[in-house]
Amino acid sequence: MTDLHEVTSVRSEGDTWEITESVGATALGVAAARAVETARPDALIRDDFAYLLVAAAGPKWAQMASSDPDWLAEDEDFRRLHEMSRDYQAVRTHYFDEFFQAAMRAGVRQVVILAAGLDSRAYRLDWPARTTVFEIDQPKVLDYKTATLDAHGAEPRARRVPVGVDLRDDWPAALIEAGFDAAQPTAWLAEGLLPYLPADAQDRLFELVTAHSAAGSRIAVEAFSMDLSEQAEQDRIARRERTARIRALSGIDIDVDTLTYADADRSDAAEWLAGHGWRVEVVPSEVEMTRLGRPVPDYEAEEISSSALVRAERD
Repeated sequence: MTDLHEVTSVRSEGDTWEITESVGATALGVAAARAVETARPDALIRDDFAYLLVAAAGPKWAQMASSDPDWLAEDEDFRRLHEMSRDYQAVRTHYFDEFFQAAMRAGVRQVVILAAGLDSRAYRLDWPARTTVFEIDQPKVLDYKTATLDAHGAEPRARRVPVGVDLRDDWPAALIEAGFDAAQPTAWLAEGLLPYLPADAQDRLFELVTAHSAAGSRIAVEAFSMDLSEQAEQDRIARRERTARIRALSGIDIDVDTLTYADADRSDAAEWLAGHGWRVEVVPSEVEMTRLGRPVPDYEAEEISSSALVRAERD
């Protein structure tokens, strides 16, 4: 059996990707889960742009975003993982949607979505007048999203400003050049981002966000912990075996473990923010999922328990 730290990473310094490659493909997977959730009669969120964004990447991706369960065939593991992904992404999206709604009620009119991927909030949330949504991500990813939504006549509901820059580069300079005003309160989002950064890059990201956050700014983060216990390692091995079979069945080769950084010395995001002038609130993901009627099944308990949803505000 293979320890998680022995998994070969495909990442490299300065690596880039198309939307169907590497980290770009994870954005498609997340949007596919939002599309499936949107089709439910009891959906927690609505993202009418998610299916369009996924289907444009090709037939296999369109199938992943389909509300028709027949394509899952008779593979029980695949079906359960697909449902768990849908539920988790629905709850995560709902939490961060509420974060932005609260920030807008408090008068914040400047938003920065870090590693925006296929996030469509600029198009689907009810933003107050004079709100600007900056989206930071690799240029190819933002170009794909813009071109796809433009082709379908989609119009953003706020002033949307794509900022094509790698978060490992001088993104604050690019953000300021695009019109960002560090003197104004900002609502920041780091959703589905931190595991794709090395530990030191995560700290640097928080340092830069803090340095560019005026009083009244807010940040929301999806945070993860690394459990190095023997049982957790056995659970990860079982998950990797399961997802390898699922990749073969779907024809979509996303191996998240090869794209993320499993740094044991990674800072706890909530503790870092609390120690640097932010007032922090944390809810474990499984608690939020239970609250919203999507409790975590036992077979995914280890995976979900490593995740927490964080909100913080600067005085």
